[in-house]
Amino acid sequence: MARNKKGRDVHGILLLDKSLGVSSNRALQEVKRLYNANKAGHTGSLDPLATGLLPVCFGEATKVSAYLLDQDKRYHVVVQLGIVTDTGDAEGVVIQSSPVAPFTKSELENCLKAFVGPIDQVPPMYSALKHQGRKLYEYARDGLTIERKPRRITIYQLELIEYNQDQLMLDVHCSKGTYIRTLAEDIGQALGCGGSVNKLRRLTVGSFSINQAHTIEQLLEMDDEQLLQSMIAVDNPLSGMPAVNVTAEQAKAIKHGQALQIDNSVQGMVRIYSQESFLGLGEMFLDGKLAPKKLFHLRG
Repeated sequence: MARNKKGRDVHGILLLDKSLGVSSNRALQEVKRLYNANKAGHTGSLDPLATGLLPVCFGEATKVSAYLLDQDKRYHVVVQLGIVTDTGDAEGVVIQSSPVAPFTKSELENCLKAFVGPIDQVPPMYSALKHQGRKLYEYARDGLTIERKPRRITIYQLELIEYNQDQLMLDVHCSKGTYIRTLAEDIGQALGCGGSVNKLRRLTVGSFSINQAHTIEQLLEMDDEQLLQSMIAVDNPLSGMPAVNVTAEQAKAIKHGQALQIDNSVQGMVRIYSQESFLGLGEMFLDGKLAPKKLFHLRG
């Protein structure tokens, strides 16, 4: 016997301004209950210590979560110099404390320049990366250290906003896969005193900005219509792809997974629309064939 659905089918993306001290999963569950949604997932976890932009995908929007995970991100981070912790941030246990020598602004900026561009970064033990089926942080909590291979990431921009004797506030624009905690540790090491994350706020994910985001408190003040209006369309993160329009008759074939022969000069992955309705993603070939790859069912 089929189980009755407890919630409803909701499709779209909510840009949430995650609060301090709340895990990404807890924030996800809060908004999922608020929308009474059957299906939801977040893209790119933020640690409890971190605040800021957390895109939450509802329903069919979960199919675009991988595209959001691949996007560049921007953060403001406060690096605590002279303190090294087991987690790389202020929530961890202090494992090293060192005096911090005075630095000039020029010396700090020269140090930061060495981290701009493609660099190799070793993922932290306190991360969700897996080794033999277990997450690294599970090994770390058991007191075990697993050898990790460096991964190539890119720091597009690393600017010093302000600093004092033992703290740096930085503006970081980086590629996917960047661990800000590791960056803070590496900067501290380069300065000879060690470092860890004291505060962290995510400002952008791809083209999405924290200025578009809602706090949980703001969402709690909204009625149902306002909640639905606060979401972004499922196809918004795909706007960089070319769009192909098909007729209503062609749309029927697409929905059945059938390839079409159409007159279009675009090649590669495309968004497919019919009468302004988003159908999904397809691939255009040189011979004019359009093959559906990922279909979206947006009716509730």
